[in-house]
Amino acid sequence: MSKKLSMQEQLLKAGLVSSAKAKTIKTEKHKQQQAQRHHKIEVVDEAKQLAQQALAEKAERDRLLNLQQQEQAKQKELHAQIKQLIDEHHIQFDTKNAEIAYHFTHHSKVKALYVTEELRDQLAKGKLAIVGMGKNYFLVNQEIALKIKERDENRVLVYNEPKAEIADDDPYAAFEIPDDLMW
Repeated sequence: MSKKLSMQEQLLKAGLVSSAKAKTIKTEKHKQQQAQRHHKIEVVDEAKQLAQQALAEKAERDRLLNLQQQEQAKQKELHAQIKQLIDEHHIQFDTKNAEIAYHFTHHSKVKALYVTEELRDQLAKGKLAIVGMGKNYFLVNQEIALKIKERDENRVLVYNEPKAEIADDDPYAAFEIPDDLMW
């Protein structure tokens, strides 16, 4: 069996360090160890500190990445909930009888959705709302619009707040102000 050589002996054998230099390094190391034991001095191990710092940085990166993944999962879940609400509760109507164009803005562009007069009145009174999913627009009732708005208010494109009831002693109660004038 071959005897394992210490690093110092290997350096001496290779001729990279002189024997005098090796002795001084060995005595310095011995003196440092003696001083540590005598005075209970703790030597700072830079490699150990760097390793601990690297571990702390890695833990922080992992924590931030985990938070980001959790946020993405939450957004994906909200998107799925909104899609399910729209799919199950959108109002289907006969587009052949829809002759009135209801104009609204989406991403600073004016869009039109053809509806019937009854649906237009319900949109104006706040009983219905227009929501967007992808490039499609759907009519949903007030309750569903509020649920969608809780999850993502950018999906609700048109929702007119229902008006308050008119008081009995209002002198102008007989004069209704139209909010859906057709020009």
